[in-house]
Amino acid sequence: MHRRIFLAAGGRRLALGGLVLAAIRNARAQPAYTVSAEQLQEAVALRFPLRYPMAGLVDVDVQAPGLSLLPESNRLAAAFALSAAGPALRRRHSGTLEVEFALRYEPGDRSLRAHQLRVGRLDFPSLRPEVVALLNGYGPALAEQSLREVVLHRLRPQDLAVLDGLGMQPGAITVTAKGLSIAFVNKPAP
Repeated sequence: MHRRIFLAAGGRRLALGGLVLAAIRNARAQPAYTVSAEQLQEAVALRFPLRYPMAGLVDVDVQAPGLSLLPESNRLAAAFALSAAGPALRRRHSGTLEVEFALRYEPGDRSLRAHQLRVGRLDFPSLRPEVVALLNGYGPALAEQSLREVVLHRLRPQDLAVLDGLGMQPGAITVTAKGLSIAFVNKPAP
């Protein structure tokens, strides 16, 4: 009889302990906000096309990039279609520029912006190799000008209102196979 009471009480304690552990795990889980790949593509397309004159010799037109998610490196890739024409060239030439970048959150306007750019490849198949080498010297500047301060997404005030009231703010941005996941973390104590 005593054994049954002891086992029943022990079972209740174990069940109660499980509930407490589940509550602790749920309390530690931070809320997250997601942004789809489609939303990112739409936002970046609003900034293009762009034109960049280079020393009065060549104008480079940059079209909206196709974005790719790179979850394994927590980065995004952008592939730009380019065209170059001007006094230094006899005709218009088409090319591509590939860039990878990370994201940062800008609290001033609640935006996600490109940063830590890495230029992959600048290619103009119809140009002579020495001209492509010259243009490659402009590649990093072209990528920086094209993506610098590009807003890939902006959180609305209503997206942040409840969490702000709970003392939370956007934290880590994680690139997933479907888009972005923005974790919310506790604001630092004043």
